[in-house]
Amino acid sequence: MPPTTDPSPQRSTAQSTSADGGAPQAAARGVRAVTAEEFSFGDAVGGVRGVVEAVLPGLVFVVLFVATTNLSWALVAAVAAALVAVAVRLAQRTPVTQALGGLLGIAVGVFWAWRSGEAQNFYAVGLWTNAVYLVGMLVSLVVRWPVVGFVVESLKAGFSPDRARDEAAAGGNPLAGLTAWRSDPELMRRYALATWFWVGLFAVRLAVKVPLYLNDSVGWLGTAHLVLGVPLWGLVLWLTWAVVRRPRPQQAGADAPSASAGT
Repeated sequence: MPPTTDPSPQRSTAQSTSADGGAPQAAARGVRAVTAEEFSFGDAVGGVRGVVEAVLPGLVFVVLFVATTNLSWALVAAVAAALVAVAVRLAQRTPVTQALGGLLGIAVGVFWAWRSGEAQNFYAVGLWTNAVYLVGMLVSLVVRWPVVGFVVESLKAGFSPDRARDEAAAGGNPLAGLTAWRSDPELMRRYALATWFWVGLFAVRLAVKVPLYLNDSVGWLGTAHLVLGVPLWGLVLWLTWAVVRRPRPQQAGADAPSASAGT
């Protein structure tokens, strides 16, 4: 489940109490939200700050360009907005990964638009990125290796390159835990359905934005970019969480008596 141009996964400093009354746990953000016990839309999209950092540069660009039709001013303003987000995080000594990711995405779009002299090319990289992810998701479904399964299981297992190297050095299969779910028909069904949600997200974005891009409708293209960005991304994250989460043992046990009582 890729971040694309949306807020990237961040570990929050906000604390929440675990369901069993244990120690507080860090709120899950970005794609990590799909493995959390409870889903919070605000935490998943990075909170108010995360939304502002994701939306502001694009909003500044489209508003200024539509108002002035001056591409240079709009590009400079978009970069400035992204730089301010990074500067604020550095000044407050908070993690800058999300802000830097946004700055990089804005920089690529700005470079492409500046070199071509076409304002709509500010969004071209995002269109290509969505197309690549769409194809990748579809291929994973065709070969019955749904991408969401790998993402969720790797997050749950805490998979990392260092851990994989250690397991390989010990003679084990570092990928065993990431593929065991494929032998479970129920998990395969859930992960395939969740992957279809992401296929839908990328397909909707392309279906709406490509015609606007080809028609040079920068104002509407910028609006669609904002509407189909964080809000749609957060919705698909929630749908994914709802499908792939597994009930806690106490929940499953509590459901059994009520089911038998109805027989």
